[in-house]
Amino acid sequence: MSERTIALVTGANKGIGHEIAAGLGALGWSVGVGARDPGRLDEAVAALRAAGVDAFGVPLDVTDDASVAAAAELVERRGGRLDVLVNNAGITGGVPQEPTRVDPQIIRTVVETNVIGVVRVTNAMLPLLRRSAAPRIVNMSSSVGSLVRQQTPGAETGPIAAAYSPSKTFLNAVTVQYAKELAGTGILINAACPGYCATDLNGFRGHRTAQQGAQTAIRLATLPDDGPTGGFFDDDGSIPW
Repeated sequence: MSERTIALVTGANKGIGHEIAAGLGALGWSVGVGARDPGRLDEAVAALRAAGVDAFGVPLDVTDDASVAAAAELVERRGGRLDVLVNNAGITGGVPQEPTRVDPQIIRTVVETNVIGVVRVTNAMLPLLRRSAAPRIVNMSSSVGSLVRQQTPGAETGPIAAAYSPSKTFLNAVTVQYAKELAGTGILINAACPGYCATDLNGFRGHRTAQQGAQTAIRLATLPDDGPTGGFFDDDGSIPW
């Protein structure tokens, strides 16, 4: 087995995922870069290696069972285990997303990636995570999934979105269920909100950088053994459900 801490970041070819990979790599970790597009994957790995990161490519479509199984096999061959999984891959879906106008297929597509994809990847990687001395799972969520904030006047909750926002609420709930099942195993799993970052996911309208958005995930990926599990966090601490 590799002596280096080994992490896998899904959707890491650009944006926040790429910055999470860079941040974990700066710690001296070996980082798997998960991405669907082979060309973008190669470019991302090359850029990280040029920055001194021990990066390796992991072809990965979180919506495809065979792709996820192959990714788990690749990670096992690489290091024999997995220490940290960051489920970052996600989509916003198409428009319109007002609940009175949304196409139900948009909701299905978003949930398939943002929720079911997380379950698919997590379950495939769990056998490898169980071999780690300090396994951590970080699910990249969003404060738009907070029901409390959605009902708080003046809170930053983004546009009305019957697919994207509820998918993050769903992801938060799934994160809690994992935490309950994995209690006592040493596996810590938490949800992270990166804030409103300028990425192509939102047409670069955000007011934070992708590097800033990566910081909470990096903190949760490096929690001590007595750290929290089943929580929802941003830069300022806990986010209300």
